[in-house]
Amino acid sequence: MRKVSIIGAGTMGAGIAQVAATKGHEVCLYDSSESAINNAKNKLEKIVSRLVEKERISTEEKDNILSRILFTKNLDDISGSILVIEAIIENLEIKQKVFADIENIIDDNCIIASNTSSLSIASIAGACKNAERVIGIHFFNPAPLMPLVEIIPAVQTSAETLNTAKSIIDDWGKMTVIVKDTPGFIVNRVARPFYGEALRIYEEGIADFITIDWALKELGGFRMGPFELMDYIGNDINYTVTETVFTAFYFDARYKPSFTQKRMMEAGYLGRKSGRGYYDYSKEMPKANENRELGKTILWRVLSMLINEAVDALFLNIATKEDIDLAMTKGVNYPKGLLAWADEIGLENVLNQLEELYQEYAEDRYRPSPLLRRMIKENKTFY
Repeated sequence: MRKVSIIGAGTMGAGIAQVAATKGHEVCLYDSSESAINNAKNKLEKIVSRLVEKERISTEEKDNILSRILFTKNLDDISGSILVIEAIIENLEIKQKVFADIENIIDDNCIIASNTSSLSIASIAGACKNAERVIGIHFFNPAPLMPLVEIIPAVQTSAETLNTAKSIIDDWGKMTVIVKDTPGFIVNRVARPFYGEALRIYEEGIADFITIDWALKELGGFRMGPFELMDYIGNDINYTVTETVFTAFYFDARYKPSFTQKRMMEAGYLGRKSGRGYYDYSKEMPKANENRELGKTILWRVLSMLINEAVDALFLNIATKEDIDLAMTKGVNYPKGLLAWADEIGLENVLNQLEELYQEYAEDRYRPSPLLRRMIKENKTFY
């Protein structure tokens, strides 16, 4: 079976290695850290053993999966791969150096991909002699369970690289969406108001963390509330992505980070992994104010911002309407695709809410997408 290599043996890298090995590939999982390699090996053995216990796979399949993975500190072991996926720290300079190192080892027909969630694929490809074979392949955590993968061609990426990369990931049983190389791609761009507007509502004293989470879950049908989800992701990670997207969009007010989250990060209140974030996990959870009118106000404000972001992504040709909705339902488990949800609510109702917010605050973060106005003027819906 064709060889696939993963650079970085953290949670994401190990998860991608598990997916590739399960699909029959010979896999090389590289990391410069001995402890990272050992941790990945131990965790993967536990994960596949648990799958046997749950009768998802047989003992023979478990042994085959593990036998296909080479855990190594020697980068030269990636030689002979058809695909190398980098899954290391979100630092452009480090990624560029790693890509240049990879290119000195692999064959001419090998594709090099980055699992970055927000950095420019074009910038990463710029470090390579043959930038045409560089592409973004962004998995979601945990990689073995989450069905969505964003495929991001850079301006340098060849059509052959795009088609081959998509074909490989499709063969792994993943749902792929093709995305323009812009900050945050689909999911991390469109999802920003889920966190940002929730934080703004809290900062204005409209509701506390638990009440905002209750409104989005109970009335909106979201699987997790924004503060619960930020604690799950980690405030350090979520803040860094927000800051990266904000900077990359030339400080567009729509993506402005929150001081509340920055202070949480500075205090070390990172969420579940530190035992405390927006919630203190050593104590009983607080009770929400289950006032449905207040809840509807919260939901409507966050939802209108999310829809506006999805509409603007379509307006700027970031992806097709189908891929935008698929990305949000399969990448972050939203209860509905946002464009389909907009049709259901009524585009004029969404526009009215945004205009009310814009008039009240006079802030550019609430500006409606031109496409939303255009659709209403032409009496169209998205589906």
